Amino acid sequence: MKKFVFLLLAIPLFASASEKLALDRLPAAPDMQTSLQRGARNFVNHCLNCHSAAYFRYNKLQDIGLSEKQIKDNLMFATDKIGETMKTSMDAKSAKEWFGAPPPDLSVIARSRGSDWLYTYLRSFYRDDTRPSGWNNLAFPNVGMPHVMYDLQGEQALEEHKMPAAHGGEAHVVKRLKLVKAGSMSPADYDGYVRDTVNFLSYMAEPIKETRFRIGIWVMFFLTLLFFIALGLKNAFWKDVK
Repeated sequence: MKKFVFLLLAIPLFASASEKLALDRLPAAPDMQTSLQRGARNFVNHCLNCHSAAYFRYNKLQDIGLSEKQIKDNLMFATDKIGETMKTSMDAKSAKEWFGAPPPDLSVIARSRGSDWLYTYLRSFYRDDTRPSGWNNLAFPNVGMPHVMYDLQGEQALEEHKMPAAHGGEAHVVKRLKLVKAGSMSPADYDGYVRDTVNFLSYMAEPIKETRFRIGIWVMFFLTLLFFIALGLKNAFWKDVK
């Protein structure tokens, strides 16, 4: 009972902590299918080494315009069966020894965390020598995951600026990230790389999302038409009733 009461009291604390994080909005991709194809490549190259997507099968990549040959030649390294799920070759015991806990499955991470959070998280790593991996994250403080894409983004440093109290408020610290060592990509190119990766994570979490939206438009059109037909029938039926 005491534990239950503690959890209830802790909920506002977690909520207020998450509200302080200003998330960057995921930008729209000019061509979604091309973005998803690039995102699948990024996921296999940088995420699948440690994380699994145990609820997503390789053959679903055909729905984003990739042929079976392209999938087998470029995206399948842990298995030779296209019907298999996307599982990492890293075993849970080794992962726990290296990172402190096994890396989570990413099949539905976009639904649990949100696309904007993922976009912000993958761009918010900075150097921190106090952490075992040498990295920390502004969106996820003390995260166990190292920055696996630092060669692309470069290295960022955390800057803290103390802001004086204003209009009766309290003094606070503003945290910003500054690029101190350039990577192989420009900041704009890296943002696009992350956008494509997050788009694929979102697709993987809900593959029929776009289809559902398209069907939803036709459903709303049909219901609107049905409303006016029903309204006309009602008026015709009750016109002689006073």
